[in-house]
Amino acid sequence: MNEENKRMNANNDMNNEMNNNTNYDANNHSNTNQTATHTSAAHTFATDNQSPSVTTYIYESTKSSNDLRATYERELRLQQESEHTPHEEQRSKKKRPGGSSPKTLLASFLIGAMVIGGFSYMADKNNLFSGGTAAVQGTGSSVVSNTTQQDAGLSTASLSTSEDIASVYAATSPAVVKIENYGEAASSSSMFDDQRFQQFFGGGQSGRGGQQEEQQQQQQSAAELELVGSGTGFFFEQDGYILTNEHVIADAKEVKVTVQGYDEPLTAKVLGSSYDLDLAVLKVESPDGKAFPSLKLGSSDETKIGDWVMAIGNPYGFDQTLTMGVLSAKERPITIADEQGNHEYEHLLQTDASINPGNSGGPLLNEHGEVIGINTAVNAEAQGIGFAIPTSTITKVLDQLKTNTL
Repeated sequence: MNEENKRMNANNDMNNEMNNNTNYDANNHSNTNQTATHTSAAHTFATDNQSPSVTTYIYESTKSSNDLRATYERELRLQQESEHTPHEEQRSKKKRPGGSSPKTLLASFLIGAMVIGGFSYMADKNNLFSGGTAAVQGTGSSVVSNTTQQDAGLSTASLSTSEDIASVYAATSPAVVKIENYGEAASSSSMFDDQRFQQFFGGGQSGRGGQQEEQQQQQQSAAELELVGSGTGFFFEQDGYILTNEHVIADAKEVKVTVQGYDEPLTAKVLGSSYDLDLAVLKVESPDGKAFPSLKLGSSDETKIGDWVMAIGNPYGFDQTLTMGVLSAKERPITIADEQGNHEYEHLLQTDASINPGNSGGPLLNEHGEVIGINTAVNAEAQGIGFAIPTSTITKVLDQLKTNTL
């Protein structure tokens, strides 16, 4: 609009000048005509036979040539500006609104990457996307996990890191013991051991001498006890009550228990046992009067197939061995042939955690460090197929085993 106003003003100035000049020239033109008429008349008269005369008009203006030139240049400049303005408007329309330079885009990308990386690091450090658990070990008391599964919108196992596994092992392993079964040594048979031969060869004695010989034979037999088998057990009460398999202590003349923190094995007493259930309860006394660490009996009914499980035992003499796997199945029946015939088991837990000879009687733990079964048997023809007696069976007869009333 400003450009057009300027152009209109310039045109008006030129028109005004032309009108003024026209009026002025009109007045002069009349006088000029008169002069020209007289002149031409005289000239015509003088040159009657020549070509027609030429009338000359003189244009006089109050404006100088410089003023006219300035007016022309101003008009030309306005015309040029009007021609450039549409192109500039068109270029401004083509320019993308809010456009950013490559440097701005690169800076925005780097800032976004730093923010996202920071959030990811904090989420991983605070374990926001998985439930964090850790078992806590009490001083001379039962081990009970006091951690809860954090709800992060996902269903995850508690044993998510090696630190969780290590903490559960550190909390439960002191309550796991090694059990050794000692029996009579195999003695060589000789005809001189027969009482009939002793009568003839002076072997038989009576009276006081006979009593001394009998005492010597008892001491000799006690000294000749030898290790016939070993297994695993665990404290389930602080007073020294130990749970294990019956076949670990079967026919034992003496049972020795190795407990962490004590230099010498402790002699255990068999309180009760069941061949059919393959369970036994032992009792040891604390030499220093301190309470023993113990494990809590959990619920095997609440476990699910696929849950993480751990086994601690003494396979082949390798004490305090930890193996880990999952719960493969429940309610498994198996039959094992032994000296007394076929031993039938029912309601067993199946796991792929490694169970070997020497693991018998040891605990099968869940992710919270609670006992859900007693490791009992393994399929020798396969790998990764072990079985454990569930706590649902154990808790029903535990009191009767302690009092030997089963």
